[in-house]
Amino acid sequence: MTRVEEIAAAPDFWQDQAVAQKTLQHRARLERAIQTAELHARLVDDIEVLFDFAEVDAASARELQESLQQLQKHVEESETQMLLGGENDARNAIVAINAGAGGTDAQDWAGMLLRMYLRWTERRGLKSELIDYQPGEEAGIKSATFRVEGDYAYGLLACDVGVHRLVRQSPFNSGQSRETSFASVFVTPEIDEDIQVEIQEKDLRVDTYRSTGAGGQHINTTDSAVRITHLPTGIVVTCQNQRSQHQNRDVAMKVLKSRLYELEMAKVRAESDKLAESKRDISFGSQIRNYVLHPYRLVKDVRTKYERGDVDAVLDGDLDAFIKEYLIEKSRQTA
Repeated sequence: MTRVEEIAAAPDFWQDQAVAQKTLQHRARLERAIQTAELHARLVDDIEVLFDFAEVDAASARELQESLQQLQKHVEESETQMLLGGENDARNAIVAINAGAGGTDAQDWAGMLLRMYLRWTERRGLKSELIDYQPGEEAGIKSATFRVEGDYAYGLLACDVGVHRLVRQSPFNSGQSRETSFASVFVTPEIDEDIQVEIQEKDLRVDTYRSTGAGGQHINTTDSAVRITHLPTGIVVTCQNQRSQHQNRDVAMKVLKSRLYELEMAKVRAESDKLAESKRDISFGSQIRNYVLHPYRLVKDVRTKYERGDVDAVLDGDLDAFIKEYLIEKSRQTA
């Protein structure tokens, strides 16, 4: 019996629900790591056998190629995970996307980014939940906030914090002129309930309003949406996707606590300048990644110089290579 199992079997294990859940989550991560290692070992064994038959059997050759591709994929995922050792990297994430300079094109671009990250969560088997959605005036979104649950969600998504720039022929004017649009991505870790973040009621302004945009039958029927402004910092969070004002307030407070926690951690780590950098003006010259659809097709990360020509795949959520390259570059700089 492992140490984690011994703790879980203790009579008083469930007396503190928060600690118990945290322990079980840690156990689940360890179990998945063991399963991955066992999978790698089985694939290597299978590949060794297939090598003996591949030269004389076409079916074995095809199976060998498939097994090699599968092993490569799992090894690359493991390599990326090994680069994640930050204090909050294993936590769930809260992601905010905001349209910047560029009018309707920027709002459409922000909507494209929202879809891209939601598709990425699906690809990685992570769970996402839309918290807030402010539709654009003609297309796309003005802003959106969503929660991502799963192993290392924050560590992975934090790699994409910053301004994203799109260059394309605009579908929103008759001349289809080339337009440049901007949108920002900001990510905070979802903090545990046992981490205390002091928030005084006198520091909050709470507004309620009627929900807008995508949602179920509760949308647009009552003033259930909630906007909370933290007066000392100016941080504003909104939630409209739950079924009641009470539920929306609870979720909004959770998002606010996460953002305040991240702000404090940035100060402790003397990295407030980096936080400010990620939230600077959403306009030209501040982007971390360029997505060009016209006059050529290319996605290029400004920080790592990594680029790819299959733009459609990237916009469909194929982001792992960009994330890994950033983590490698980050590890080099801190080595």
